[in-house]
Amino acid sequence: MGVPKITNVSNISELKLSHQLNVPGKTGSASFADSLQAEYDKSGVQFSKHAAQRMQSRGMEVTPGLLSNLNQAVQRARDKGSKDAVLIGDKSAFIVNIPNNTVITMMTEREMKENIFTNIDSAVLF
Repeated sequence: MGVPKITNVSNISELKLSHQLNVPGKTGSASFADSLQAEYDKSGVQFSKHAAQRMQSRGMEVTPGLLSNLNQAVQRARDKGSKDAVLIGDKSAFIVNIPNNTVITMMTEREMKENIFTNIDSAVLF
């Protein structure tokens, strides 16, 4: 009967099965943790309900360019071992939980001048 081909990994169970079966093109020789991280990274940064509400109330759009910049900044922070970071752009700042790929909150340029960032372990300028 042969090994079943998994074409779309949509959940952890399928990813684990794919890794165990060593389906070519899916996991190769990577560890399960590496495979899981790669699948999670594909989804990119997510926004908490609070962050989404703040963005909407401030009239900020989530553009492809912004998402790309945030994802790159998150990856840079992850590479340095960061857990909670402030990502500072030209007109806004985002507090991000790096392990969960989640924007916790955001603030505008004006608000940045009036606030103190606490409970972060790194800052990334983008």
